[in-house]
Amino acid sequence: MGHKPFNQHRLHVYDLIARHAPLQDSLGAIAALIERQLDGARVSIMLYDAARHTLSLTGGEGRFSDAYREAVTDLPVGPEVGTCGVVAHTRQMRITADIQADSNWQGFYHLAEQEGLRACWSCPIMGPDDDLLGTFATYYSHVRTPVDEEIELALRAAGLVALAIGHYRERQTREQTEAELRLLKRGIEASPNGVVIADALADDQPLIYASPAFMQISGYSRDEVLGRNCRFLQGVDTDPQALAQLRSAIRQHREVTQVLKNYRKDGTPFWSQISVSPLFDEQGACTHFVGVQQDITLQRESEELLAYQARYDRLTGLPNWKSFEQRLNHDYALSQQGRHHPLALLYIDLDDFKPVNEVLGHAVGDQLLIEVAKRIREQLEPGDMLTRMSGDEFVLLSGRNTAAEVADVAESILAALSPPFEIGGNSLHISASIGMAMSGSALSGRALDLVSQADQAMQQAKAQGCNTWYCYSTEVKAGSMEPLRLRRELADAINQQQLVLHYQPIVTTDTGRFVAAEALVRWLHPQRGMVSPAEFIPVAERTGQIIAIGRYVLQQACQDMADLRRTTGRCIPVSVNISPVQFRRSGFFDELKAILQASGLPPEQLVLEVTENVLMSGTESSIELLHRIRDMGVGVAIDDFGTGFSSLSYLRQLPVNKIKLDRSFICDITTSRGHAAIVQGIITMAHHLGLQVVAEGIETEAQREDLLQRECDLLQGFLFSRPVPMTALLALPEHPRG
Repeated sequence: MGHKPFNQHRLHVYDLIARHAPLQDSLGAIAALIERQLDGARVSIMLYDAARHTLSLTGGEGRFSDAYREAVTDLPVGPEVGTCGVVAHTRQMRITADIQADSNWQGFYHLAEQEGLRACWSCPIMGPDDDLLGTFATYYSHVRTPVDEEIELALRAAGLVALAIGHYRERQTREQTEAELRLLKRGIEASPNGVVIADALADDQPLIYASPAFMQISGYSRDEVLGRNCRFLQGVDTDPQALAQLRSAIRQHREVTQVLKNYRKDGTPFWSQISVSPLFDEQGACTHFVGVQQDITLQRESEELLAYQARYDRLTGLPNWKSFEQRLNHDYALSQQGRHHPLALLYIDLDDFKPVNEVLGHAVGDQLLIEVAKRIREQLEPGDMLTRMSGDEFVLLSGRNTAAEVADVAESILAALSPPFEIGGNSLHISASIGMAMSGSALSGRALDLVSQADQAMQQAKAQGCNTWYCYSTEVKAGSMEPLRLRRELADAINQQQLVLHYQPIVTTDTGRFVAAEALVRWLHPQRGMVSPAEFIPVAERTGQIIAIGRYVLQQACQDMADLRRTTGRCIPVSVNISPVQFRRSGFFDELKAILQASGLPPEQLVLEVTENVLMSGTESSIELLHRIRDMGVGVAIDDFGTGFSSLSYLRQLPVNKIKLDRSFICDITTSRGHAAIVQGIITMAHHLGLQVVAEGIETEAQREDLLQRECDLLQGFLFSRPVPMTALLALPEHPRG
């Protein structure tokens, strides 16, 4: 070992680094430092080129011959490429006591012998983010193995090299960035458009420059702008699709131009045409973004006003007749060519609207028309188009395909108009007469003939006493009225409390112990007896009645279990199915919270069951809602797992507790190898994600035994109990098998 202390020489290296000495000087000083400490050693410092995946000798000039230096320039990284090539490949220190005996030196034996190298100790040089910077090696002219102190010295030297390289690269990047920013600043100070520069390498890409024009447009001061991401200009009406396209381009480091609705400091909106361009350094890395903002508010507002007036009704905001007629003609032409399903038209005329205007005034009448339009729009589906034809007449172009479906739309509109309208202190009741017409092979001529037929049908509805509908077509037959009749009776069932809850126990697979229950709605019809959920739930989902049913089930299940807990001290966690319509409905979370508070049921005793399809559409809002539900303590299970999208990579992102295997996989699990494999795969995957698995539809002991072997957690099915009323549920034994 050398005579002077290592730390004394290390201070000299630190001084070179601090004074921003050339990198070659710092590396040379480190090599000299180690050679003084290790008698007879020759030090090589090789730097790693990530783009080429090679090493090149950088430190240690003068210690090796020109021929050797040329031979190890752009040395590939990998096994059998000498000691340093292997070290760079494995990122682990390697000791080669005898080069001539190391197979990794094959092809280099003659070079090493010619250079007088017999031993090599090498260790990787790693950056702060565990990125490879190069290798540090000591060579000897004779066979030699290091002692612990020498190994420690080599590792410390590699750390010094990493420090020198890091400082050099950081300084180089900073100087280049500052030069570019100075150049950009001189070029944009005089621009009338707002110009900003964001740091692409920093977290959240903060603004590091903003032009005077940007401050004038936005109303913010320079101190309020710098250091923030430019999203502070955005607001509730900023187009999310435009934002998504803008952010996608930024992530991909490509130029993009978008028009956005932004907000000034005082809250007033303005329209901006924003162009964003990435700036790249010499290595091709994106370091900054330049954004140019042009205020186009006056231009945009003028264009929007003209476009709106040309397409929409001034009073209701509905598409005007011109827009509606264009759509009708377009769809009608496609229908006649067989490229579009038959058209359905509903002509809606308010009953006795004229007295409202005459008695209460046109202001009240206009407000009533606005509210009527809102209620009708709530009954529409994507693709439907509603217009106000004139006065109190509306025309609806519906995407429904059958007469029964169109009749159902008419019924939903009549029901929506039934509750009173509270306008200007007046409680107004209004109804409508609806005429329906559907295109078909018998219809020919113009699209407006369909309007004429719907108008004639509406007159027939008026003649029948108003507040009803009449179909011009002969396609509405007795059989097609069944869904309509069921819908009406279901409305009565909800209002007259004909719905009841039954509960089916959920048991542990290994012991068969009753640990939870699922709440299932039943319809006790006064004449027909028990109506199957398979018959009325699809109708309820299509008409929106599922919201009222779902609310009842949730309220009653929570109340039943809370009452049980208060009266007996017994706690039975309850699972409740939540329909897609109910889950996506605005205010569902607040409704859930209110129901739990009103019943007094601890959130931990409730599990909400939602289907995969609910979670795979509208993913961001769905996941956010699930997180809020889970944070409240309520459990979440994915129902009918395996029948929807079944995205396993997506499942791990969801804040759920359980997945429920669909019964279609269980019914033949003992005979179908395919279904058995799917079930086993789901169980294994779920357990790796920390989720419980519930299997539904267990009807035989063989199925239970099979699922026990597959380590399924919980079971549910007729083998243990059919769905039963609450009193019967409490009478079940602790192990309800058989």
